[in-house]
Amino acid sequence: MAAARRRLLRPLAACLLAVGLAGGAFAQNAARQPATLSDSAPEAQLNRIFEEIEANRLGEALQLTEGLLRQHPNYRLAHLIKGDLLLARARPIQSFGAVNGAPADKIADLRAEAFVRLKGYREKPPTDYVPRYLLQMQPDQKHAIVVDTQRSRLYLYENDVANGGRPRFVADYYITQGKLGAEKLAEGDKKTPVGVYHVTANLPRQKLTDLYGNGAFPINYPNEWDRRQGRGGSGIWLHGTPSDTFARPPRASDGCVVLTNQDLDAVAKNLQVGLTPVIISNSVEWLSLDDWHKERDELNQTIEAWRSDWESLDTERYLKHYSRRFKTGNAGFEQFAAQKRQVNAGKEWVKVRVDNLSVFRNPGNEEVVVVTFEQDYRSNNLNNQMKKRQYWLREDGKWKIIYEGSA
Repeated sequence: MAAARRRLLRPLAACLLAVGLAGGAFAQNAARQPATLSDSAPEAQLNRIFEEIEANRLGEALQLTEGLLRQHPNYRLAHLIKGDLLLARARPIQSFGAVNGAPADKIADLRAEAFVRLKGYREKPPTDYVPRYLLQMQPDQKHAIVVDTQRSRLYLYENDVANGGRPRFVADYYITQGKLGAEKLAEGDKKTPVGVYHVTANLPRQKLTDLYGNGAFPINYPNEWDRRQGRGGSGIWLHGTPSDTFARPPRASDGCVVLTNQDLDAVAKNLQVGLTPVIISNSVEWLSLDDWHKERDELNQTIEAWRSDWESLDTERYLKHYSRRFKTGNAGFEQFAAQKRQVNAGKEWVKVRVDNLSVFRNPGNEEVVVVTFEQDYRSNNLNNQMKKRQYWLREDGKWKIIYEGSA
């Protein structure tokens, strides 16, 4: 009987191996994985189920699957796995999702979800690496979110102020992105944007339709850089799932980043309206701590040189920090430079203080960083305080300001 059951199960295990789900290929990296607070989520249970299937332990796999369904009765992927396991008792299973009459597109969606969930669970970043984008958070930014659309994964990082503002991994979660992928360009293109954003509001479920689940957190897409690149659209949110749905396929939204309701509730506890950065990338780049410190120090020194040169009243030296492609409002570089020369001609002294600095690298091919800070400007004839945002672009090996305005 045991031998017969193994013969029935082998095709299913082989199918899982073919799509990269089964096997212990990532066990060698286990010692380098950061601890996660989301191990009670389905990924850990799915991982155990597929390990049992690979080991031809049908009964144990079925028990684990039924336990997962007791926790999440609306979890379609778990129902599919249970169906396969029951069918495997009677005949060989040649494909993942062998239920007769099941729509091929629905099976493909569930197969994709299984793949990205397990890949994300088994291939966590090493503990001594951090996302390249989180170069510096301001002290009151308690957490940051980094979304990897390719892996359908959201990473939550804490601002470890006691350790010099190093991003500290907290947890990671499965997410759904736009039906047509990432790099949003226009309204209605069903794509998720790529860039540096911030949470702008907290919309409770009582003010929303059931589509958004337990709530929603809009982000500021399109930002200043998006508009400069001609990108349009609106209404990009982090939100939950309908009450009759546990999880959606990896590509199923109109452009929003979607979590299960339980994951949204966990993430929501760490979100600060107007403060929390949400950085969305096609594929997250990771830096060693040494390289992270090096990049952060270089940019901080560049920003300090800009501030110091402004105080010097040497207008031409100050203007060297600005790209010839610089724009602010309707003014280009030449108009901006003329205005600065005129203003500085009437100054006897200038003092500029920069507080609550944040520096985030923009995902993408171009080397762009988003710099936000509180600026305290004082001179012999004017005092001014404002929250400022700049976009710095690396041109010919040097960082130059390409946009500047109020945040």
